[in-house]
Amino acid sequence: MDHVRSLDASARDEQTAGPAGPAPATAGWHTEISGEHVHRPDARDAFPTAWRRLDDTRFQVRARWPRRHRFFTEVAGRFQDPLLIPEILRQGSMLLAHAAFAVPIGDRFVMQRIRYSAAPAGLVLDRSSEDAVADFTCGDVRRRGRRLAGMRCAMVLRRQGRVVATADGRLDCVTDRAYRRLRGERLSLTGCSVPLLPALPPGAVGRRDTAAVVLAPSPRPGAWQLRVNTAHPTLFRRPNDHVPGFVLLEAARQAATAFSLFPGLMVVTDMDMVFARYAELDSPCWIEADPLPKDDPDPATVQVRGLQDDAEVFSCTVTAAASGPVDR
Repeated sequence: MDHVRSLDASARDEQTAGPAGPAPATAGWHTEISGEHVHRPDARDAFPTAWRRLDDTRFQVRARWPRRHRFFTEVAGRFQDPLLIPEILRQGSMLLAHAAFAVPIGDRFVMQRIRYSAAPAGLVLDRSSEDAVADFTCGDVRRRGRRLAGMRCAMVLRRQGRVVATADGRLDCVTDRAYRRLRGERLSLTGCSVPLLPALPPGAVGRRDTAAVVLAPSPRPGAWQLRVNTAHPTLFRRPNDHVPGFVLLEAARQAATAFSLFPGLMVVTDMDMVFARYAELDSPCWIEADPLPKDDPDPATVQVRGLQDDAEVFSCTVTAAASGPVDR
């Protein structure tokens, strides 16, 4: 899901309206889901497997909960990668926008804010292959004419009858024509070559392999340069004209992990990210972390910001928990 604060002047004419489309369906699950519905062309990165409508505003989405994945790898040796939660929110929201709210395939999605909160006990990996079930509530639906212009999606994620996490986000829907008008000359950077910076040691940011590291070393304490690896099949699922929002989520998670005294033993339980503008490919983006409160020598909560060309790209509050014993 892409990200930016404002789209174009026509957005000011949007008015709040209730969801339209077909009347509430029966309880049957819809399983005809393509990569286009979730904007993930590689099936290994597409997690929703079915969806159903409960009423005008409530839906359920079934999603894979993989024990092994090329990017969403286990954390601290026994926890599911918590960033799978905002990814299921992102993919589920786009699926519902297309399938339930009739947004045409090819339109763009712009995320304004995304946040989640998880219980460590629910993230403990097990041998079960059972899917997760996400209860979605879609509110604050806005339309431009008959077109969906945006909505807020709140999600409660359950697995094996237990609540794993809650999450919510605000997305705007943009026609391809409006997006091209918005981005203008920046579209010429689509698929451009970006120099791959050296990486922090994977263990310092909670990763196992260098390819997944999105931070480069910096002489400034608590600051790193964003490392853009356009060849990574999950982080850059297709050629893009800007840095995808999910890369910035990962950068915030890695920055908070690097800030910890025990990076290999931390699991990020809460994130709240607000996007301000696009992160461009042709200019350095700096990731800065500060403890909350400011004087905490080993903070559980860290404020992370992305800065590019003296402007804020995003701000994110990240909370982590030690991976000690958890009650099941």
